[in-house]
Amino acid sequence: MDILKEAVLQIEAQQKGKEHTAVYMVGEQLKDIMGNNEHFAELVLQDLKNPDMSLEKCEKKIKARADELHKQHSGSCACVSPAEAEKIIREFYGLHKSASNGAEKKTVSLMDLL
Repeated sequence: MDILKEAVLQIEAQQKGKEHTAVYMVGEQLKDIMGNNEHFAELVLQDLKNPDMSLEKCEKKIKARADELHKQHSGSCACVSPAEAEKIIREFYGLHKSASNGAEKKTVSLMDLL
């Protein structure tokens, strides 16, 4: 089975029965972050096999941030922006943008072109 499909199936297995919850949305955002990147899919697949790396555990990290914001602002509610949630998800699963294409970035000098 293709590693991308396998990772998506693993995410969906953890989402099952949790529709319309924060845990489900973490899974959706994780699928978006993973995209078609096989390296990310491999990392996600390995992590999701570990109970300490479940979607629920990741969602608790996001909720902890929302709770922290709630205390800071003393309001009736607080939320975490999609960008901040993405940062937390990327950190939790080790999906750093610099590793997104698996290739090293190279610098091209104008002198090389001349």
